[in-house]
Amino acid sequence: MSNTYADKIAILTGDPNGIGAEITIKALNYLNIPKNNIVIISNPKILKKSGTLNNDYEIIDIGYEDNIEFGKISASAGDFSFRLLQKACQIKPKGIVTAPTSKEAMYLAGHFYNGQTEVLEKFLAHDGQTAEMLFIAKDLRVLLLTRHIPLLNVSAILTKDFIINKIIRLNSIFEQKLNIKNPKFALCALNPHSGENGIIGNEEIENIIPAVQYLKESGINITDPLPADTLFVNGIKNYLNNKSIPYDCYIACYHDQGLIPIKSVASDKTVNMTIGLDIIRTSPSHGTAFDIAGENVAKPDSMTEAIKLLL
Repeated sequence: MSNTYADKIAILTGDPNGIGAEITIKALNYLNIPKNNIVIISNPKILKKSGTLNNDYEIIDIGYEDNIEFGKISASAGDFSFRLLQKACQIKPKGIVTAPTSKEAMYLAGHFYNGQTEVLEKFLAHDGQTAEMLFIAKDLRVLLLTRHIPLLNVSAILTKDFIINKIIRLNSIFEQKLNIKNPKFALCALNPHSGENGIIGNEEIENIIPAVQYLKESGINITDPLPADTLFVNGIKNYLNNKSIPYDCYIACYHDQGLIPIKSVASDKTVNMTIGLDIIRTSPSHGTAFDIAGENVAKPDSMTEAIKLLL
């Protein structure tokens, strides 16, 4: 049987007590996408509470019995957010755009995932696939080797084999999915000053440099591990001046190492893209913004970019 949604983008409104429905409506009204290209997975009362859509998009109704309480973290809202993702994976659309969810709310509901990326990986991955988190602002791209984990655990995860396997997959995705042939990668060191030859940490000597040597011998275009405090400087300057970025992707060892640079210069334009699965997902780079939910002041810029990028 053919898939009704194979040519559509599914847009999920995220946590009902956050700004997800509001920025979804604002973004779709701004973009004015033909209704046959979009399906919204949400709940009609949540959408109605947050604005009015200009187009008559198909809505897959996910039940939500509780009242909408903007700014509140609740188990019911977390469960609703989880069921949106579950439904999106079931219908297998062309692509998925997700509005922000609350990890705390999903934990309260018994869904113990560290983010939407991990939920999508749970339901969509097969044959050894893993989801990767790539952040994009125009041609400035940042990939995270590790995602939502305590900083204390990063060093133990970054083994030689882990780095090799991750970057080989990344290279393949760039070539096959993003149509960037022989991509040029810049790799952040884990330690300050790349460890200063073991004075400030041994991870570079023991794992990262051997991994890079193997990758280079395999034909992958990647730098040695470079100090992260200066690695992004030229790329950011070029981004701000609309010039060519020196690398196709910066690879960060941990969450904040990669996200602070790109969000500092492009917070409203940065899109979080999940790659490595059969279906690409994009999302805004910000969170639920509970502090302004329900006030109709949320900017839809990052949500707009997430939809545009997937299109």
